[in-house]
Amino acid sequence: MKKILVLLGLVFCMEGIATAQKQATWIWYPGDFEIWLSNEMQNRRTERNTFLPPFWKLDSHYPLIDFHRDYNLKKPEKVKLYVEGKYNVKIDGKAIMGAPEEIEVPAGKHRLSLKVFNQATVPAIYVKGKTIVSDSSWLLTYEDKEWIDQSGKASDQSGTTWLNAGHWNLNDSLQPPSTFHLPTKPEYAKKTKRKNHSLFIDFGKETFGFIKLHGLEGKGKVMIYYGESKEEALSVDSCETLDRLDIISEESIDSILPDSKAFRYVNIQYSSDITIDSVSMLYEYAPVTERGSFRCSDDEINEIYDVSKYTFHLNTREFFIDGIKRDRWIWSGDAYQSYLMNYYLYFDSPTVRRTLLALRGKNPVTSHINNIMDYTFYWFMGIYDYYLYTGDKSFIRKFYPRMKSMMKFVLGRRDKNGLLEGLPGDWVFIDWAKNLSKKGALSFEQLLFTRSLETMAISAKIAGKEKDADRYKQLANQLKSKLFDIYWNKNKHAFVHSFVNGSPTNSVRRYTNMFAIFFGYLNDKQKEGVKDHVLLNDKVPEITTPYMRFYELEALCALGEQDYVLNEIKDYWGGMLKLGATTFWEEYNPKDTGVENYAMYGRPFGKSLCHAWGASPIYLLGKYYLGVRPTGPGYKSYVIQPKLGGLKWMKGTVPTPDGDIAVYCSTQKMKIKGAGGNGTLCFQSKTQPVCQEGVIKSIGHNKYEMEVEKGKEYNIEYTVLKK
Repeated sequence: MKKILVLLGLVFCMEGIATAQKQATWIWYPGDFEIWLSNEMQNRRTERNTFLPPFWKLDSHYPLIDFHRDYNLKKPEKVKLYVEGKYNVKIDGKAIMGAPEEIEVPAGKHRLSLKVFNQATVPAIYVKGKTIVSDSSWLLTYEDKEWIDQSGKASDQSGTTWLNAGHWNLNDSLQPPSTFHLPTKPEYAKKTKRKNHSLFIDFGKETFGFIKLHGLEGKGKVMIYYGESKEEALSVDSCETLDRLDIISEESIDSILPDSKAFRYVNIQYSSDITIDSVSMLYEYAPVTERGSFRCSDDEINEIYDVSKYTFHLNTREFFIDGIKRDRWIWSGDAYQSYLMNYYLYFDSPTVRRTLLALRGKNPVTSHINNIMDYTFYWFMGIYDYYLYTGDKSFIRKFYPRMKSMMKFVLGRRDKNGLLEGLPGDWVFIDWAKNLSKKGALSFEQLLFTRSLETMAISAKIAGKEKDADRYKQLANQLKSKLFDIYWNKNKHAFVHSFVNGSPTNSVRRYTNMFAIFFGYLNDKQKEGVKDHVLLNDKVPEITTPYMRFYELEALCALGEQDYVLNEIKDYWGGMLKLGATTFWEEYNPKDTGVENYAMYGRPFGKSLCHAWGASPIYLLGKYYLGVRPTGPGYKSYVIQPKLGGLKWMKGTVPTPDGDIAVYCSTQKMKIKGAGGNGTLCFQSKTQPVCQEGVIKSIGHNKYEMEVEKGKEYNIEYTVLKK
């Protein structure tokens, strides 16, 4: 009996320690820190030393926030308060004099409230006691109506809208949200070429961060010209980014430039009275963890995968951005692809959520996201995929009102046919492509609109809004019917591009057709028709941007054309590697030569040579070669369907919310390790497959399936079935 009491005492002791160590974190109005931080980041862009801000509406945080939390304490508790802003503190509606840094909350049931004003940065609090801590359970409002309640106590009956607090991983009381910055580490030049009053530095590959000048001394001017290519850094008149410094230093110092830049090469020219000993940099990065991996029998594919990873890592920052030289902005279309790559490399959900919130901003809605119609739809689609991969319902419940108001704006812009076409102030983008007509109601926009309405139906149901869900489902079905009635041309085996002046045009482009394949909107006969008459038809205008190559190759993979796609990846991304690329570009046209490869937007070095959408092999190789994809939210169910695509062997891991799925596949053997959820291995074999650890079922036509359990390894012997 004595021994049992000792053990119980140990349990209680451990529970007490857990309580005492309960984690406090900085909290704020949900979405406000993300909006504030995105404004800070996106307004760092310069071109030729000139400030260049985004050209869409930027929202701001709410400057006055009421925070509160109800507690039932067994004994009084001392609580420390850290606040970003001017504030007051109340217990049960009674203000405590001054702005105390520590208070005592009495025993019993009490409401602790803080009201914080901060115009410059986000009103935020960090509360730390033994049991009283700031976390997501706190409730917040920007429209406090406490004065309506005549009882003198805070009331939820006044019509105030309370939301659970927003937070991140900012858990240090002495490092408030306004001081947030990404970490840095020193990196050094690979080559330095010194001439009279000049230095030409090569860091060996594309990089990002802050230049550091060592042994800087004298009085005069220092000019710094940055280049993603050697040609750009040497072009003092046309390089995209530069710094002009006036130096007055009577002693030798080390100086770190205040603004981050993207570069591989740095061309430094300085006055005769200036001396510089050497140059290094502070590499700035997001501390994300790689969980996904891929290796195979083809060394070039391995290099493409590695360069894709590095490209994606450089563009994974506070948010998923487009490119590190320009624009360094959050574009919804670019971000959407980054979400998908992320699910196969980092599975970093917080960065996805931050990016979605920053893009959405606040009400009222007065324009499309980034002013681009299709980018509004990518925002909705990003939520669709976020739920599919993570299973996170709480995010949708919390921000469903912002989804609804965004969709209300879209629905209000339909024409008499219930379709969308560009209105004044809208940018209909689709892709950087020559001779791409934007006139009329484009089939591509209606397709993305349909998917967005389907997203709204799912989200409304999660949010408990059944009437909304029924309405959005009905709207989606109606629009999908119109899509086929108006745009599908049986003779062309394809969706036509546009609907102008009441009639469909005869023009066929790839965009709508390839999306319809992996959206699952086409039957088998229609898919084959699109493959033969559009995707493999040289007469249909080709795609030259990695942005849309992403989707074109995904569609072909969804059709089982992994052999063809592998060669396309080698030709396209391999083509950039052959030109010396250390990261993948915004655009690549194999027909361009020399410095033509760096030109875009009418500028000789306007093209981004490190663009997030260039990293799409991460996604393609994980989803369509390793063959791992969720079929239920949060991988509650999933499929593993390996396709070698001409490789002799491949292996890799795919992250999920509940562990990593591991796949090895050769022409005769497979080794599979499952994660959480109900997994199904699907494959084809020329011979009867064998597995001692599982039960393989034949489903006919050389196709087989096997259930996969979490954490269990399976060894399968089979013979690959070639096309």
